Amino acid sequence: MHYDDHVFHLNGVYLFFANSRVPYATEILAENHTGYSCVFTENFIKPLERLESFQQSPLYKVSGTPAFKLDAQQQARLTEIFEAMITNDSTDYLYKDDLMRNYIQLIIHEALHMLPTEHFLQFSSASLRITTQFMELLERQFPIENINEPLKLKTAQDYASQLFIHANYLNRAVKEITGKSTTTLIAERIIAESITLLRHTDWSVADIAYALGFEYPNYFSNFFKKATGNVPKFYRNREV
Repeated sequence: MHYDDHVFHLNGVYLFFANSRVPYATEILAENHTGYSCVFTENFIKPLERLESFQQSPLYKVSGTPAFKLDAQQQARLTEIFEAMITNDSTDYLYKDDLMRNYIQLIIHEALHMLPTEHFLQFSSASLRITTQFMELLERQFPIENINEPLKLKTAQDYASQLFIHANYLNRAVKEITGKSTTTLIAERIIAESITLLRHTDWSVADIAYALGFEYPNYFSNFFKKATGNVPKFYRNREV
């Protein structure tokens, strides 16, 4: 599984969450391959976002491990859920969509059970809410699909203004929840997007620099090298 800048070798039965904002590809090495898939849009799942556990689910984690290895019991439970979804999808039940959302929620909770307990530290609701809003706003800036529509929000102040709070308040909340500064998270996301653009588009480095909000290509190159230890062309020339 090629997921963003990572490669995962999956041998066995796994539950995999594909984030629509992260490029991924599969390479099937086994002769026989079976499984289930469930594809849904953000608008479809939106009614469930009121759940705090859902906001912390693997679906909203751009970084981290997107694949969870299943034991026999977990595999049996998830197989039952997927089969129920297939059966439900072929009916004319009036509240079919609501039932589908509930099935998706069950799948998410199966994954949450597999996460270490440290992922569920309780933080102040205000800090969690602000950090969640910031992360959602950050992710909405990506993917960059048009050179003529460059990244609009580039600094902590930009995001604070969008959220109608002071930049210092935003920084404190984000630091409390994630352990990283707002600036660091923005930079990490820009670097991840730049690597994707270098690998999966034919845009020039200068075009990518402009699309990511850099006034001059050398500013982008310096920023990129400081973060990755390599110049942008290192990723452009690598085999994928």
